[in-house]
Amino acid sequence: MPAMTFGRVPNKNRYFENSLETASPSALLVMLYDRLVLDLKRAEEALGAQDRTSAHTNLVHAQDIVRELLSSLNTDAWEGAQGLGSLYTWLYQEFVAANVEGDAERVRSARTEVVEPLAEAWRQAALEVLGATPPPTSA
Repeated sequence: MPAMTFGRVPNKNRYFENSLETASPSALLVMLYDRLVLDLKRAEEALGAQDRTSAHTNLVHAQDIVRELLSSLNTDAWEGAQGLGSLYTWLYQEFVAANVEGDAERVRSARTEVVEPLAEAWRQAALEVLGATPPPTSA
């Protein structure tokens, strides 16, 4: 018999959905990167523990995130967008290869050398945008 949650899970899901629906584009980007880092850490740990099923699940989710980042990239918006798109394509290919080969080092390298620095750069940019946003005026 499943455990009774007494509404806790639906409330948690509702809170999460609300936070996604009300988040700014920069906050959503930071959330995606945070989850990408988490997926990669989990995949790396799973590969180290020889748990290929869990590693596969996390690497496929990481691939989904990178595909979303790539598809939402506006290459006409700024000069560096094409380079970032190429980097996203490379990351996607690395995650596929790491998944096929069961290569934890490949996951670690992509995470520490590319994803975490990008995540931090986007976090700083989001904070700058927040700081530049004027406070709401009262009527």
